[in-house]
Amino acid sequence: MKTKIRVLLSDSTNPWFNLATEDWIFRELDPHTHTLFLWQNDNTVVIGRHQNPWVECKVDKMEADGVFLARRQSGGGAVFHDLGNTNFTFLSSTDGYDQKANFSIITDALGSLGISAVQSGRNDILADGRKISGSAFKHTRERSFHHGTLLISADLGRLADYLNPHKKKLVSKGIKSVRSRVANLTEFRSDLTHETICTAVMESFFRFHGLRCEPEMLDDATLRRIPSLNEYYEQMADWDWRFGNTPDFTHHMEERFEWGGIDIHLDVHRGVVTDAKIFSDALDPAMITALTEALPDIRYRRSDVDAALLAVQDAMPERAAEIAEVRTWLTGMIG
Repeated sequence: MKTKIRVLLSDSTNPWFNLATEDWIFRELDPHTHTLFLWQNDNTVVIGRHQNPWVECKVDKMEADGVFLARRQSGGGAVFHDLGNTNFTFLSSTDGYDQKANFSIITDALGSLGISAVQSGRNDILADGRKISGSAFKHTRERSFHHGTLLISADLGRLADYLNPHKKKLVSKGIKSVRSRVANLTEFRSDLTHETICTAVMESFFRFHGLRCEPEMLDDATLRRIPSLNEYYEQMADWDWRFGNTPDFTHHMEERFEWGGIDIHLDVHRGVVTDAKIFSDALDPAMITALTEALPDIRYRRSDVDAALLAVQDAMPERAAEIAEVRTWLTGMIG
């Protein structure tokens, strides 16, 4: 079969658009055409398919700073993307999939820019012994998918801002991220940009396949032209996918107030509180019972918990001050 190639470039920095485009590429494009997709996300934490955002991220700080949360379809750990990252995606048929070749396209592209880089293990690319690229993979019977990120001039300090979670007694069955020593490519060549990297990777892709094609630009208008792509976008943006798809976990919280101590255990399934247990030495057991009964069957997010406890507060005006304290504390703990 004659080799066919295709190159797609994203003109959007919205992570939900770009991850939706990856899904569209993986599910609907011709797998017998070797496809390269290059893209950037602006201020985003991307978590793996089986990760818990409340374990991996400071969700409250992300919300305050306007940082996106995105969940990809593939596995792997949590990463922070800003406009100092370039992301790459390779699609091929399973029969035509060559993971080593994909890595060589990236390392050869870096070599053409004067940067010596090597593949390390199954997932990473190193320069001078430090990680400058990580990858994740997805396979079906007919299609194979390899995507990764290149650190160009990423703000590595912000990695710690959002990916080191607050200390919580939160036990999750999800996959936890492993941190590595990382470096930006601008440490090796100061004039590198997203455009420079994209050009080098495309040229390496063309050289490897011995073919050329005209790159196709994708933007927000593409969603209107391709209904199925818009459906993938709606899924990526949806709370139920980003948060509700979380593995089961339990959150244990304790606090002491002037009126007594409180010890809360929340069981959460697919982002929804399924069971709540509250232990307390407060003198009013009716208040504790009302709080306990208010929490199951609501989403595990600040606004829903606040609304549930506000209803209890309104129903028990004689305990409004105490319940308000619990509301403020509990919503802060959930983040």
